[in-house]
Amino acid sequence: MSTSFDKFQKRKLISSYFSVTLSIALILFLLGTLAFVIVNSQKLVNHFKESLQVNIYFSATAKEAEINQFQKSLAMAEYTKSATYVSKEEAAEKHMKELGENFVQYLGDNPLQNSIDLYLKADYVTEEQLADIAIELKGATFVDEVAYNIPLVSMLNDNVKTITYYMLIASGVILLIAILLINSSIRLSIYAKRFIIKTMQMVGATKRFIRRPFILNNIKLGMIGAIIAIAGLTACMSFLDKKYPNLELLNNIPVLAGIFGGIFIFGIIISWLSTFFATQRYLNLRTDDLYY
Repeated sequence: MSTSFDKFQKRKLISSYFSVTLSIALILFLLGTLAFVIVNSQKLVNHFKESLQVNIYFSATAKEAEINQFQKSLAMAEYTKSATYVSKEEAAEKHMKELGENFVQYLGDNPLQNSIDLYLKADYVTEEQLADIAIELKGATFVDEVAYNIPLVSMLNDNVKTITYYMLIASGVILLIAILLINSSIRLSIYAKRFIIKTMQMVGATKRFIRRPFILNNIKLGMIGAIIAIAGLTACMSFLDKKYPNLELLNNIPVLAGIFGGIFIFGIIISWLSTFFATQRYLNLRTDDLYY
């Protein structure tokens, strides 16, 4: 009979440990994901900004030597990420593939112009700086037009400000929820042992002596939960890095180490604090109050 009861108690204890560890792991995974998004948000924003294309079209009278010299000077400009020359024949071929028909044969002539596809560094993708760059580029007599999507630039910068604002609010809310959920999980596990705590206190054990094994045990669970969360984050980031290699998500080792270290330390601290206050609560209760 006692053996069956011991097995039941052991299964109950393991189940309690498992639920606490899983709760901590899931919440730390969520926090780690949020931290990863916040840290890499600027990189994502820069990626979209640097994908904005500025088309520089040359007049029909522009000489090849002038265009080559212009492209070289453009490549050396502080705002340039890349500058690729596109001849009107290459542009026509690209358009024919997109349209699925030979419009040059239909028109009898190629109406397109020689051009350069310019991509700017993220810091220069603002309405004001793009306007200044366009004026500078139009200063060359053989440049016919400088075109880019003005509404897209405005929308991109406005959305960045809005997303950053809401992300900060979401971070605070999620952090608060994480603390409350981890605290709740640990308090429930301590609640199941409230009579053991009170019994130990009644036989003369000090509060510090009673708290110590609970704190150490839950710190271990917090560490295990943090390790599980870190493993999950690593797997997710590896998947994203393979799918979007241009973002270079795994290249910044110090940032990754900071996020993983922060998750591990947070798991330990919140487990320690939650256990301390949960055990302290039952240590301060009268025996009669344990039943409510």
